[in-house]
Amino acid sequence: MSTLKAGRIFDVKHLRDKVRVFTSREHAGRILAGMLDAYRKTDTVVLAIPSGGVPVGVALAEHLHLPLDVAVVSKITLPWNSEAGYGAVAFDGTVRINEELLPALQLTEMQTSEGLEKTRQKVARRVLKFREHIPMPHLGGRNAILVDDGLASGFTLLVAVAAVRRMCPEKLVVAVPTGSAERLPKVAREVDGLYCANVRGGWSFAVAEAYEQWFDLDEEDAVQMVRAYQKRFEQSRIGP
Repeated sequence: MSTLKAGRIFDVKHLRDKVRVFTSREHAGRILAGMLDAYRKTDTVVLAIPSGGVPVGVALAEHLHLPLDVAVVSKITLPWNSEAGYGAVAFDGTVRINEELLPALQLTEMQTSEGLEKTRQKVARRVLKFREHIPMPHLGGRNAILVDDGLASGFTLLVAVAAVRRMCPEKLVVAVPTGSAERLPKVAREVDGLYCANVRGGWSFAVAEAYEQWFDLDEEDAVQMVRAYQKRFEQSRIGP
């Protein structure tokens, strides 16, 4: 593992600028766990961003024997393109708008307000689905590892970072299997460490290109993964 010149970015040197380096999100989570071994069995909480970050987070938490929870965040998408966004909303109501991008989109005030409200409702629904009225874990004095399946623009992840920061963790690090070399430094400046196994540069970047198997993870499947792991973890603490 090496540290890039940007500062607190840790990567795997022999994986730089390569594609198809992970067989699956679970495989990627195990690779990240090896990079974060110092956190094994410490007072640290793994926070996975649903849905794609969940299998990565589960694998990482399992190998480090850490509790797992979720940090729900969703981008505010364009009316004509559900894959592109101009802002994001986090589980605690944190909102950030990409002010640099917004003028070029020529959205009306009604379109932006409707997009924001729609995203707020989506986040509230997902929080309820994943958490079932259970409050977020207390992070004061504890470490947090925020996990997603990749970092492209980094905008949504930055909103998640801002929300988790408000929970006052002792240390906050981000762990992503793959990330854009151009965008990673912006996120790294906001956290205590950024772990990215597969750093790729160039004008074109797609998270999916890091994986041999890539598909959109169903929300219900992600919910079941989280609950199953939490049950296993609690049982392991109680013992046979």
